[in-house]
Amino acid sequence: MKESTPTPLMRFVKPAFATLRPPPGGARIATALAYGAVCHVLFALAVLSMIVAMFFGMSMSLGRVPEPYNLFANAALILQFPVVHSLLLTRKGGAVLARLAPQRHAQTLSTTTYAIVASVQLFALFTLWTPSGTIWWEATGGAFVVICTLYGLSWLLLLWASVDAGAEVQSGALGWMSLMQNIRPVFPDMPTRGLFRVIRHPIYAAFALTTWTVPVWTPDQLFLAIGLTSYCVIAPLFKERRFDRRYGDRFTRYRNMVPYMMPRLFGKESQ
Repeated sequence: MKESTPTPLMRFVKPAFATLRPPPGGARIATALAYGAVCHVLFALAVLSMIVAMFFGMSMSLGRVPEPYNLFANAALILQFPVVHSLLLTRKGGAVLARLAPQRHAQTLSTTTYAIVASVQLFALFTLWTPSGTIWWEATGGAFVVICTLYGLSWLLLLWASVDAGAEVQSGALGWMSLMQNIRPVFPDMPTRGLFRVIRHPIYAAFALTTWTVPVWTPDQLFLAIGLTSYCVIAPLFKERRFDRRYGDRFTRYRNMVPYMMPRLFGKESQ
């Protein structure tokens, strides 16, 4: 009898419970817990800063770069995220990540260190932004309720897509949880379930959607939304090249059946 494939959520829950009874190794356990704590605290701060900053249209932040240099500073803050985020996925980037953990555990902790760097990048982007001071439009009354609902739904879609893709990887937990258990990280298979049956890149689509469903619009928010949406449209092209090398014909069949980022109203879904 064929063993059933675990759901994406169970792939996260089972290793999490397994960390409660790790094999002996005080130094290893301490390292895993330390990296896990740093990773998830920074991850939470990054997400919170993003939710709050965009809710106010990037009109409230700590950056104080004088004009006109604030434009260059804000542009640099936007660019640093996609550039570094993508470079760390290369072979040379992997070597950089290896330096951020003890040598003997560097490979195991790679997803955790990657999430730590990404969290620091996002936290810097949304806390060091220099607001222009201009507010074009602010939702009120019924429009405020509708837009806030859409904003919340966008974040729920992002959460849903992250779970479908593998919450253990997206959150950085795979690395430190594997180290706790003293095993090699087991990465999830090519995602095809849930939202990945509708479009091939629901994480990028939901991430972009969060930037356009805010109740306050400023030049800052428009600049940010265009920049991050451009990244979300272009970056998956490079991801698909990696998937093509890794999964071959299997990914080709999936790509032929499931649209890139805009759902089909009619037609077949992936099986």
